Amino acid sequence: MPETQLFTSESVCAGHPDKICDQISDSIVDAVLAQDKFGRVAVETLVTTNQVVLAGEITLAGKVDFEKVAREQIKRLDYTDPSYGFSDQSPILTLIHKQSREISQGVDNAGAGDQGMMFGYACNETSTLMPLPIALAQALAAKIDAVRISGQLAYLRPDGKSQVTVRYEAGKPVAVEKLVVAVPHQPTIKLEQVKTDVYEQIVTPVLREFGFEISIENLIVNGTGVWHQGGPAADTGVTGRKIVVDTYGGYARVGGGCFSGKDPTKVDRSGAYAARYIAKNLVAHGLADRAELALAYCIGQAQPVMKNVDTFGTATVSQKKIDDFVTELLDCSVKGILDGLDLRRPIYLKTAAHGHFGRPEFPWEKIVK
Repeated sequence: MPETQLFTSESVCAGHPDKICDQISDSIVDAVLAQDKFGRVAVETLVTTNQVVLAGEITLAGKVDFEKVAREQIKRLDYTDPSYGFSDQSPILTLIHKQSREISQGVDNAGAGDQGMMFGYACNETSTLMPLPIALAQALAAKIDAVRISGQLAYLRPDGKSQVTVRYEAGKPVAVEKLVVAVPHQPTIKLEQVKTDVYEQIVTPVLREFGFEISIENLIVNGTGVWHQGGPAADTGVTGRKIVVDTYGGYARVGGGCFSGKDPTKVDRSGAYAARYIAKNLVAHGLADRAELALAYCIGQAQPVMKNVDTFGTATVSQKKIDDFVTELLDCSVKGILDGLDLRRPIYLKTAAHGHFGRPEFPWEKIVK
């Protein structure tokens, strides 16, 4: 890394169109797993002006009312006003069928549900062992949602984005250079008030939690000068378009597939969780300052075809000790991950907004003794 460098990451609020889709898809995953822990789910959601489309493959011992699940999530996200051009009363088209037998026969034998590569990353920049730019961006997006839901800033509408630029010196984060916040609001509220409120009630408290400050001059709110109409009527959303937001904010490599809408036999999801679990524990136990675990799988095969750890020259012990630690920590076969992290349960809706990593409530974030 150069002596001085800027790095930027972004996040989005729970009411962002793509995140609406991720949450609907993951609420369906949870509904299936609540009935059948061996259920198979691969569901995509699309939202646009006054329309929802659900499509994919599901196999379970039971029955789920997909439309009801979707409407409950749309309502929870505060899309209840038809004037937004999208609401919990919008038409829903459901195009869901059973999983292909050719795929299921491999998964039935404890094999991976698809091919692909996954990466997990951790570093000692923050208490959650996440890179600072994405940790800040996620915290800001979550705070935007919180002040709207609580009524603290009741004039905000359910959509929004955050973006953080951090300055690094000698590889260490030393300052927050720029912040960008985009959030729709009631037309009766002037942008000047929105910017002041965002700075005082969102930006300042979040940055102080991380030990940083920024002047209001280095905050941009709604860059075009106006944003009143948000949500799917302004921007079509699709499941899985925020994989960088969901992971490490571009600071580390990401795999080829998204997480949301997939049951944990899909290694795009479970493999990425396993990789984060291993990388985080390597850093948490002081074996390295930075660590990345890379995995790759072949459809129908139980064991990874690649498992590689990179500590970027920051290791404090030998490579053999690192490799032994990785091997002992978690069996990276598909079954080993599912059992070791207890993934066959309905825990996925909460992952679908504000990031899948750096949040202690998830099993892949656990630090072992």
